[in-house]
Amino acid sequence: MAKKLVTEALWKGIASLLPEPEPSPNGGRPRIPNRDCLEGIMSVLKSGMPRQTLTTRLGHGSGSTCWRRFHLWTQLGIWPHLHQRLLLVLGRHGQIHLERVVIDSASVRALRGGRTPSRTPRIAVEMAANATL
Repeated sequence: MAKKLVTEALWKGIASLLPEPEPSPNGGRPRIPNRDCLEGIMSVLKSGMPRQTLTTRLGHGSGSTCWRRFHLWTQLGIWPHLHQRLLLVLGRHGQIHLERVVIDSASVRALRGGRTPSRTPRIAVEMAANATL
């Protein structure tokens, strides 16, 4: 069995942020639990495999199930809250390694950074040849 990406301590810290899936009014199979879907989402993100290759044999639900849950959580704005909670849980357990941190320079302002770029030059309008006339 593969190592679980969502440990018990981590799950206890973030479970309250995820809404419980409601049963279908039409009956059918029970919904996949949130923890299993989160495992599937994290497996896809960690391995880089296409989500369509995620099979139910792994216990995470199908790739489509995980994508639908991911999409729902995105629409509900859960990911930023989940990220903050994740940092708190990992920090409490001493599992944040700052020597591995990467900062995206496109998102962080350089206070004493380089020169200010000049304005983008305007592009003149040119009439292109049209063969459809």
